[in-house]
Amino acid sequence: MTFTRRPLLRALALLATAPVFAASSLSHAQTGTLRVSAIPDEAPTELQRKFKPLGDYLQKETGMNVVFTPVTDYAAVVEGLATDKIDMAWLGGFTFVQAKLRTGGKAVPIVQRAEDEVFTSKFIVPKDSKAAQLADLKGQTFAFGAPSSTSGSLMPRFFLMKAGINPEKDFKTVAYSGAHDATVAFVAAGRAEAGVLNASVWDKLVEARNPNAEKVRVLATTPTYYDYNWTVRPGLDPAVTKKLTDAFLKLNDKTPEGKEILGLQRASKFIPTQASNYDGIEAAAKSAGLIK
Repeated sequence: MTFTRRPLLRALALLATAPVFAASSLSHAQTGTLRVSAIPDEAPTELQRKFKPLGDYLQKETGMNVVFTPVTDYAAVVEGLATDKIDMAWLGGFTFVQAKLRTGGKAVPIVQRAEDEVFTSKFIVPKDSKAAQLADLKGQTFAFGAPSSTSGSLMPRFFLMKAGINPEKDFKTVAYSGAHDATVAFVAAGRAEAGVLNASVWDKLVEARNPNAEKVRVLATTPTYYDYNWTVRPGLDPAVTKKLTDAFLKLNDKTPEGKEILGLQRASKFIPTQASNYDGIEAAAKSAGLIK
């Protein structure tokens, strides 16, 4: 089943309290280091594996020491960008809006994958589930990803509401797995009778013949929406920002290096992006009273 396409609106959630980074806030002119992080939407080991070739490439392209700093939750990435503890981060659409507001509009999204213009989420159930449509999930247990995840919580929640399903009223219980791959594990293990995750992680798990993914099936797919991007902190040297942007944009699968990096990032290519792509999320958040 696939939802009927509707005008793009956004669903939002409140920003969780963030732990602060322990590292000092020295500029890179002083350190020669580019500090990079990402929302923890997958297991830490997987995030590190995906970033290693990209980090080596960016180090070569910028001439800086590129260091990846993992965090424990989404809000920590926002706080890190706002307080100059990290220089660049991989954000979801909602996390970008949070970073934009937290920095007074000074956080700058530089690139996104071509796939992020038409991103979707997948609702999953066990393979032997009798559910044939979303309405059949009423009265069952359900797992979202992280509360601040665009594709693992916010947009799926919005589309559920559009389909006449209020998660808090119509599901028996609602849980948050914390990450997309963890949601698949939840449903596969029977900890939830249904769940939702982003299409990119789902496709990756299926291609890898992940044991948990082989125990579940896709019940429905959301309409498309904007999602992930790479964002730099306020005040980052414009010359460094340009080097980073150019490095992403020139990646292609015609070289072994580019093919490996793009493959790990689940990208056909990177394209320029802009803050206005996420205006729909901000507008919906304001109308819902979730942000001022």
